Amino acid sequence: MPDTLRGDCANCFGLCCVALPFAKSADFAADKSSGDPCRNLQEDFRCGIHTRLRPSGFSGCTVYDCFGAGQKVSQVTFGGVSWREAPESARRMYEVFPVMRQLHELLRYLTEALALPAARPVHADLRAALTRVEELTRGTAEALEKLDVAPVRAEVNPLLLRTSALVRAAAGGKTKNRRGADLIGARLRGAKLRGADLRGALLIAADLSGADLSLADFIGADLRDADLSGADLTGGLFLTQPQLNAARGDAATRLPAGFDRPSHWGRQ
Repeated sequence: MPDTLRGDCANCFGLCCVALPFAKSADFAADKSSGDPCRNLQEDFRCGIHTRLRPSGFSGCTVYDCFGAGQKVSQVTFGGVSWREAPESARRMYEVFPVMRQLHELLRYLTEALALPAARPVHADLRAALTRVEELTRGTAEALEKLDVAPVRAEVNPLLLRTSALVRAAAGGKTKNRRGADLIGARLRGAKLRGADLRGALLIAADLSGADLSLADFIGADLRDADLSGADLTGGLFLTQPQLNAARGDAATRLPAGFDRPSHWGRQ
C-alpha cells in the first residue's frame, strides 16, 4: 500500500485528535467534543501517550486509521497552514477531514483491488474509479465540505463486489455467505471460512481461533475483541490494520502480507 494511504502523523495537524469527538467509555478515558483538542495532543501535533495508549485508557485510538487523509487535508487542502496558525480555518478543516477520510478509504480499497491479478477483468473500471476519487480529494476545501460521499461509494461498491467475487472464486467449491450476519460471540473455532463473504458481519467477541479465513472478504466486518488466535487470514480481502488492532490474536495468527502484528496480541 502506498505511503499516501497510510497515516503520517508527522505531516498532519493532529486532526483525528481535534476534529473527532469521543465519549468516556471502555475505549476512551475522557469525554471530548468535536473541535476540542485531546488533552494528550502536544504542541507539535503528536500524541503524548502514543506508545502507551491502551494502558492509559485510550484503546479506541489504536483502532482508528485515517488512511492518509490527515496529511492530505493538512498539507494539500489547507496548504500546510494549521488550525493553530489560522484559527479562522479550523471549523472548515474539521468538516473536511471526515469527508477526506472516507475518500481515502475508498482509494485504499481500489488500490488493493488493482493489485489483485484475479480482478484483471475489472481493472480498467477500477483505474477509472481510482482516478475520479483521487480528483475529488484534490478539490477545494469548500467543495470537499459540501461533497456527498454516498454517491461516490455507490459507484465504487459494485466494482469492489465484482473484485471480491473474482478473487474468492479461487477458493474453490461453494463459499459461505455471511454478509451482514450477526455473529456476535459466535463459536466459530476452527471454522472453514475460506473465501467467505464476511462483508459487514458483526464478529464482535466471536471465537475464530484456528479458523480458516483465507481469501475471505472483510470489508466493513466488525472484529472488535474477536479471537483470531491461530487463525489463517492470508489473502484476506479489504482487511485493514484497525480491524486487526481491534481483535485479539497471537504469534500463530497468519496475516496477509503488509500487515503489522498488533503489539497487544498474545497478552491480556
